[in-house]
Amino acid sequence: MEWVQYAVSGITVGMIYVLVALGYNIIYNVTEIINFAQGEFVMLGGLCAVFFYESLHLPLWLAFLAAIAIVSCVGLCFEKFAVRHAKSQSILTLIIVTIAFSIVLKGIAMFIWGKDPYSLPPFSGGAPWIIAGAALQRQSLWIVGISLIIIAGLSIFFHKSYYGKAMCACADNPVAARMMGIPVRQMILLSFTLSAALGAAGGVIITPLSLMEYDRGALLGLKGFSVAVLGGLGNFWGALVAGVFIGIAESLCAGYLSSGYKDAVALIALLAVLFVKPEGLFGRAK
Repeated sequence: MEWVQYAVSGITVGMIYVLVALGYNIIYNVTEIINFAQGEFVMLGGLCAVFFYESLHLPLWLAFLAAIAIVSCVGLCFEKFAVRHAKSQSILTLIIVTIAFSIVLKGIAMFIWGKDPYSLPPFSGGAPWIIAGAALQRQSLWIVGISLIIIAGLSIFFHKSYYGKAMCACADNPVAARMMGIPVRQMILLSFTLSAALGAAGGVIITPLSLMEYDRGALLGLKGFSVAVLGGLGNFWGALVAGVFIGIAESLCAGYLSSGYKDAVALIALLAVLFVKPEGLFGRAK
């Protein structure tokens, strides 16, 4: 029953990628910008939680919330002082700005926390559950559960709430949205803050299971981007399907071939979808 264990591990890993992809989708839904610093928000969330928990001895739940608050402020400042001033420039310029910001965040994290990996205790104790011969870590259930709640909440927010519809309107036609009285700048600011908060939440919940260090953000960001493109940029449920697919494919590749090849799975999937169906599996062609 090795395949069951690989499937369970793959779903957990895939949900981590889904959380990263959701951050890309939020900003894309509002600005149509690809924020390549999203992976660093995940890294920063995990390391900030470690700081609040181990250095300031806050309860784990409070360290969780404090990390989200700090990284949200980072996302807010990034939009307010960098992206906003470059918004009138070309897409290439904006991409370079996000890449530069990710490098800065990585450098700051290495300066503060060094190169060692850090961990947090699991959200709930106890031995792993055995299901069909496969060991299921309790933290994996936290990751899957929180991810599903976030996806459902975002879908409702963007399709049912006034602010969610206003944010989507800004992406479709910012000039018309502004003429209708929608504060476009505030919506963009909200999207970056929300995306950073989401990344931080993802970083905190995966740290007990997979550790966190200063350079984890780049690879997580790349795989999250592959998931976002495969599922269709801006599509939350598409990201869920794509993330689970890539996670299971990686796990099967590591189990039956070699763990050295598993990081290539997301990149191969990204290249394949760009050649065959650039709008993604669940995206709409423009």
